Amino acid sequence: MSGQRQIRNLALIGFMGTGKSSTGRWIALQMHYDFVDTDDLIEKRAGKPITKIFAEDGEPAFRELERQIVGELATRNRTVIATGGGLGADEENLASLKRHALVVCLWATPEGVWRRVNSQAHRPLLNDPDPMGRIRTLLAQRTPVYRQADVLVNTEFRSVREVAQHVMHEFQVARQRTVPREKPNPATHPRTGF
Repeated sequence: MSGQRQIRNLALIGFMGTGKSSTGRWIALQMHYDFVDTDDLIEKRAGKPITKIFAEDGEPAFRELERQIVGELATRNRTVIATGGGLGADEENLASLKRHALVVCLWATPEGVWRRVNSQAHRPLLNDPDPMGRIRTLLAQRTPVYRQADVLVNTEFRSVREVAQHVMHEFQVARQRTVPREKPNPATHPRTGF
């Protein structure tokens, strides 16, 4: 991580069902940060649920909305950002997030993802005759970009609280590394002269 980065925000990326939204909300509450979920922002902007965006406008239109939202997030401060599963798998989006946020990828195995999402009807990418196969394929395609996150955190068999505490620790360490430290004033530290 370069010292040039200004880490003002925390962005959670990763595959669907890895706990980005629940972990992000918990962290935002603990740190007194704002919380945004990019899927919620997209639904508000489009005026319809993601399933309808996919059905009526197609995945490319949805991905374009994601890119617009990511660009706008650069103006945020003290915000925890939970992203949609495909957003963080796009190298351009990832690079944009890294300009202002520590990017943490939450990780789970295909089986772990399936356990968490198999009863959820709002997952358009799982409208497939073989949803488990689809999870494996998408996860394999996205993994090379996910691995470019600043931090990878396995969420398998861990509570939201455990994951959140781990992520908050990583965020604090990263902030300490990237926030320029002021040199002490000699007048206030006469004994050391520093």
